[in-house]
Amino acid sequence: MAESLRDIKRQTQAVEKTKQITRAMNMVAASKLKTAQTRMENFRPYAKKIMEVLNSLARRVNTESNPLLTVREAKKVRVILMTSDRGLCGGFNTNTIKAVEGFIKYRTGQGQEVSLITVGKKGRDYFRKKATIIDQRVDVLNNFDISLAQAIGEEVIPSFIDEEYDELYIAYNEFKNVSQQRPVITRLLPVGSVEQEKEEAEVYGDYVYEPSEEELLAQIIPMYLRVLIYRGLLETSAGEHGARMAAMDNATNNCEEMIETLTLKYNKARQAAITAELMDIVGGTEALAKG
Repeated sequence: MAESLRDIKRQTQAVEKTKQITRAMNMVAASKLKTAQTRMENFRPYAKKIMEVLNSLARRVNTESNPLLTVREAKKVRVILMTSDRGLCGGFNTNTIKAVEGFIKYRTGQGQEVSLITVGKKGRDYFRKKATIIDQRVDVLNNFDISLAQAIGEEVIPSFIDEEYDELYIAYNEFKNVSQQRPVITRLLPVGSVEQEKEEAEVYGDYVYEPSEEELLAQIIPMYLRVLIYRGLLETSAGEHGARMAAMDNATNNCEEMIETLTLKYNKARQAAITAELMDIVGGTEALAKG
């Protein structure tokens, strides 16, 4: 029984140490989340507006004004997949990976080839032997700025123009709140919707561009790609910290429940040990009295 008490006490101490770790990780995630969420929320209106401007412009201009507006038969598709570099954040990475896995399965079922550009270790590690990875960027989400989005944009634009692929998508977790992130897969290239109904044409009317369409689109489209990629990075960063904060909070609560259970078990075992010792003493006393 004494050995059993030592085992229970050892388990309790181990859970206490785990609780200290999960609580510390929760506090770190909460601190990082505040900064990441502020950056993301400040950038969202800008990203939304540039999407509206470019999609509106793309509906009005000639598709030959810029090669990034060219719609081709989608034989080859490329996806920028954004996940975290570290785990311990619940189903944050799993949800995005499952969404992309379903996307790949559907597209390959249509006879299309799908390749990936992975940002973050978790996505790269999962798809390393399951899909074609064109490029990978790891250990970049802890400290990044828009130059990372610019570098990715400069990589994907020439490949699209050279017809190495026909469509480009970005996949990431859209941040809703600390406990909820929604997997999103959005098309980046070709840009906008170049088809329009007669009613839409009448609403938009004719525009005179200064400078020319070609010059305007040559500046706006790369900016548009950088903005959307950067938004994906910000959403992923905020979502990761939020998911880790929630996961560590749940883990801390589970540790507290385990400690309570082990404490109760320890007290019962200790009480049983004391009762057994008393019974031995009483039995010994009775035996001496009879002797």
